[in-house]
Amino acid sequence: MKKLLFISIIGLVFYQSISANTLPIKKQDVSPEQLKKQNKEITILAAEQLSKDLPKEIDKYTTCTNIKASGATLIYIFEINTGAKSDKAVIKEDKQRMENGVTYGVCHSSKRFMDAQIMITYIYKSASSKAKLFQFDITQDKCFKLYGSK
Repeated sequence: MKKLLFISIIGLVFYQSISANTLPIKKQDVSPEQLKKQNKEITILAAEQLSKDLPKEIDKYTTCTNIKASGATLIYIFEINTGAKSDKAVIKEDKQRMENGVTYGVCHSSKRFMDAQIMITYIYKSASSKAKLFQFDITQDKCFKLYGSK
């Protein structure tokens, strides 16, 4: 299971890296209201573009099933095949390690989104039970707290 999660995280970091670097972000002096509107537009455009190829297999255990925008938040939804492991066991044994890996990956590969104050949420569901296993909300502040200003 550790190998599965490691491979999933690497795949997500790669996928996120490609995605974040293809979106133009307007850089100019704007009011907070204009910035919020711009961020909402960016997340909508990003979700539309990134969703075109879904579902997308990240590795043999993880599939990205949906990407959507909610305000200035870009939400990625994944299903993971946990094999014989129960949902409770996955949550107990893998949540912290996955959160650390996903947060590290997003903070490094999606700097442009973070700089634009766009939050990124990763939701993981069980492929078999469809139950929500984890949700990781990643913000610029969280990146600064965990890894310094990257």
